[in-house]
Amino acid sequence: QVQLVESGGGLAQPGESLRLSCEASRSADSFSTMGWYRQLPGKEREYVAIVLKTDHTNYADFAKGRFTISRDDTKRMLFLKMDSLKPEDTAVYYCTAVYNGFRYWGQGIQVTVSS
Repeated sequence: QVQLVESGGGLAQPGESLRLSCEASRSADSFSTMGWYRQLPGKEREYVAIVLKTDHTNYADFAKGRFTISRDDTKRMLFLKMDSLKPEDTAVYYCTAVYNGFRYWGQGIQVTVSS
């Protein structure tokens, strides 16, 4: 069983930055993939970014150049640094990880971008 707990969300103004954190119940390097998804109001959950065990990263087009995913294996943490936030980034953000072929999800954390 894997637990993922997100933190660091909240309210930001357009152009500001936030860093989301996800604490895993296992070392981050035990997962084949870790990543972030988000769910905008009234929309389906969508992919944001992933980091593979090889440290390769990939981003959705809207996240390229603004979001940075990173992992700290020693602290069992996954991060998402979000810069130049826009109102359309308002969503519930979910941490996810794949372990032994199963995908696990955190409970989600709200990010609101508004002036």
